[in-house]
Amino acid sequence: MNVLLLSIDSLRRDFLTAYRDAPRCLDRPVETDNLDRFAERAATFDAHYAGSLPCMPARREWLTGTREFLWRPWGPTEPFDETVPELARREGVLTHLVTDHYHYFQHGSHGYYEDFNGFDFLRGHEYDAWRTAPRDPDDRLLAQSLDPETDDPRGVGYVNRAAYPRNAAALGLDDPDADEADFFGPRVLSRAAEWLRGTDRDDWFLYVDSFDVHEPFHCPEPYASMYTDEDPTDPDLPFWPYYGPVDEGQSELTDRELDFVRAQFAGKVTMVDRWFGRVLDALDDGDLWDDTMVVVTSDHGFFLGEHGWVGKNEPPCYDVLARTPLFVRHPDGERNGERVDALTSAVDLYPTVLDALDADVPEGTHGRSLAPLLAGEADGVRDSALYGYWGSSVCVTDGRYAYLHPCDPSVDADCFSAGMMNARGFPLPREPKVDAEAGKFLPYAESPVWRYAAPSFRQHAEPLLFDTREDPEQTENLADCGDPAAAERMRGLLVDALDDLGAPDGQYERLGLN
Repeated sequence: MNVLLLSIDSLRRDFLTAYRDAPRCLDRPVETDNLDRFAERAATFDAHYAGSLPCMPARREWLTGTREFLWRPWGPTEPFDETVPELARREGVLTHLVTDHYHYFQHGSHGYYEDFNGFDFLRGHEYDAWRTAPRDPDDRLLAQSLDPETDDPRGVGYVNRAAYPRNAAALGLDDPDADEADFFGPRVLSRAAEWLRGTDRDDWFLYVDSFDVHEPFHCPEPYASMYTDEDPTDPDLPFWPYYGPVDEGQSELTDRELDFVRAQFAGKVTMVDRWFGRVLDALDDGDLWDDTMVVVTSDHGFFLGEHGWVGKNEPPCYDVLARTPLFVRHPDGERNGERVDALTSAVDLYPTVLDALDADVPEGTHGRSLAPLLAGEADGVRDSALYGYWGSSVCVTDGRYAYLHPCDPSVDADCFSAGMMNARGFPLPREPKVDAEAGKFLPYAESPVWRYAAPSFRQHAEPLLFDTREDPEQTENLADCGDPAAAERMRGLLVDALDDLGAPDGQYERLGLN
């Protein structure tokens, strides 16, 4: 069997009409005709959660089956990892990666693409170290971000921005008539469609990782104007927002600017959706549906003012960030065209893809194959799912209740990273770890690793508990007095889930769960 796995970075499920009539933060529906078209023939998962956040930790879950965030923040594949493309190639499967996600090629993220038979890397998104001219930024380039003092030590962000078609036209740096095919989402998805039309192998694994709809939310027309009455060329209106609070008195965004950011995010969703239609057309034209499993998902969402935040990383892991879309169309699936309410997790994609490729699933993987759900042979594959950022809160859900447990402020306990990437201040400066120690610190691997201590980061002060069925917006915290029995049960579920994974002792200590 063939497998097509498509990730659309930062895609919020409430922006898809397959999940919701209209986004929470917009007054109108977002056009996602092709994702709707795909959802009609796929199983739509209603309780799918991210695991290790953000970008590369999520991809290690998908490609190696490792629940990463309990042991390290961000890093490469390891020598003991058995990746999907490596295991697939052992079975004679052709593997290929199409991506503009430059983190794969960034310091500290190596190993993810080397196991594929081939890969396409489309350059220039965000802070990809790509262009080196012009060196003097135009004020209009800087105006598109509210925070020109970005974590961009090489100074490539604004240089790349000068190459974006919309910027190039405005600055006279390139063809003023550049069309949307030059934007990143269209380039990635059109290349994926081209690969599908050109491959002559019967068994293949195509992994398409689109960095869009990740910021910057730059869009050509008609998308830039589709969800706003503003002039998208107005330099006072940024499409690259800062990360931070937007509560009254703290925000660097006016209400007008925030509304514009939301509109540009929505426009980018529609643009990516329309070019996803080319992938569906290629599957149609090649008669590939009968022997191809197609998976569409995202690593996480993105705050657009919800709970007083824009961005990710610092806020608590509310569902707007952690509850992600998942569509799976299996040629023999009994749930195609149906909704699946079973709890699933990002790490479950690893054994699911391997099962479909008739490749061996390694013992000890943290994922649970969704094959029994897709075949209609089971009502569920897991009772709980953990998610979160390394060194911060640890969260658990049973599919209905979401429990977010913070670091204990009364405990002076470090978190230990079993990886040598910087725990804070990613990606630079690089600092040698003079206090690292070596040992067998990973319960899922026989190999010793280095580890070092780093302080925890508190995303929120108190435990948070939400009944996502009765309170999908997560506005009422039940942890203190709303439902103490549910809080105690979810706290116990959290400890059980940590126990099952063999979590480090230090995690219990710093979370006050001893």
